[in-house]
Amino acid sequence: MNRGQPPEPAVQRTWRHLPHWELSGSTYFVTFRLSKAAPPLSPEERTIVLEHIRSGGGTYYRLSGVVVMPDHVHLVLRPESGFSLSRILKGIKGVSGRLLNQRRGVRGAAIWQDESWDRIMRDEREYLSTLEYLMGNPIRAGLCQNPDEYPWLYREPEP
Repeated sequence: MNRGQPPEPAVQRTWRHLPHWELSGSTYFVTFRLSKAAPPLSPEERTIVLEHIRSGGGTYYRLSGVVVMPDHVHLVLRPESGFSLSRILKGIKGVSGRLLNQRRGVRGAAIWQDESWDRIMRDEREYLSTLEYLMGNPIRAGLCQNPDEYPWLYREPEP
């Protein structure tokens, strides 16, 4: 027992097909993919997804970086106080899915897989290496030679 000390935050654990751990004040690396039936995202659709994700930064989460690929999204974010990671992802995937369906002229088509992969960043080294991985994703996929050339990549400016 820590007398006189505030209690340490509790880790919340949930499972579906993948484990999900939430810890207040943590930064997360998250990946979510298109549903198996959804076609790859066009350049215009990647812009819609990127703009939607960026629009939540500063209100619901601090967005460190995001890359929108033709078939998946990687992001690094820290939820703002009062917002859970699961609520944030439901909003990102739900709204972007609705926007993509509107653009495609359909209703109710599954855009994203139900479950996302997420990981709590443990330290500064992991955080920085994860951002490097995120920025290198379009290069490894052969979509560009330099991250600055890929329009669907955002990294928070350094202070």
